[in-house]
Amino acid sequence: MAILAWLRLLRLPNHATAAADVLAGFLICSQARILELPQPVLWWALAAGVCLYAAGMVLNDVFDYELDRLERPERPLPTGIISVRTAATVGYALLAMGSVLACIAAFISHQPAVALIGAALTLAIWTYDRHAKQTAFGPAFMGICRTLNWLLGMAAAGGPAMPQQWLLPIGMGMYVTGITLYARDEASRSRIATLVVATLLMLAGLTTTGAYAYCLATKGGGSAWLTAGRLDSWMLLWCVLSISILLRAVLGIIDPSPSRVRAAVGNAIMSIITLDAVLVLSSCSEQWAIVVILLLAPFLFGRQLVSVT
Repeated sequence: MAILAWLRLLRLPNHATAAADVLAGFLICSQARILELPQPVLWWALAAGVCLYAAGMVLNDVFDYELDRLERPERPLPTGIISVRTAATVGYALLAMGSVLACIAAFISHQPAVALIGAALTLAIWTYDRHAKQTAFGPAFMGICRTLNWLLGMAAAGGPAMPQQWLLPIGMGMYVTGITLYARDEASRSRIATLVVATLLMLAGLTTTGAYAYCLATKGGGSAWLTAGRLDSWMLLWCVLSISILLRAVLGIIDPSPSRVRAAVGNAIMSIITLDAVLVLSSCSEQWAIVVILLLAPFLFGRQLVSVT
């Protein structure tokens, strides 16, 4: 029971999405083509990203304890299986560890930006959990956290090096802002207007991120797969993925019940890994895209044990 409670508190499946973002950012900026053992700095950046994500999940429940007692009494802290004090200690320890790991990655890569981004991500996570979550700025702060998570991997590889690469962290940040807004009232019946705005934000984020491959191809760059005249195929794949995500969101608008909204949110979160893999396909190689999409395995396995929302 205690182990399961910690897995629920950490929202274990979602950690695969944080790892996918850092990995994709690093691969794209390092222009990885050949499948080989990554540089050591990637492992430190991945560890930093996952630790900071875990800290955010734990502290989220710590600061939401009183609210969860009313709306989500089945959560690990309200049930008393894990004490608030213990959770707070673990959360802050993970936050500190993530910052230290980012500094190590900066030292190894000789890229001070990695440490600065790690510090910014630490501050953004704490600000979101402690102050911003219940305000109108909450979803935007969560989007900023996702943007910084992408930049953590990109900076470890010395990027972003090209202007179009900024579309990736910005677009994914917008996408996650939309997901967060969509999930805002998932414990009760959501407001249709909120769901509509959130869906439009997800659409804007997907469009912005998808524009990266188009810019890349028109400038004569990208993976061997993309430059072999497959831009249309890539765009079709991106559109199919986007439509599958947005269709679930629209179903939640039609029926804004908690079960329908949570299903849409869970699908949108899971799709982060697939979207990252498709972006890697446009810049690196089919082999690296497969490596990224394999992160779906721990996500799907973990989802059988604990909820992702």
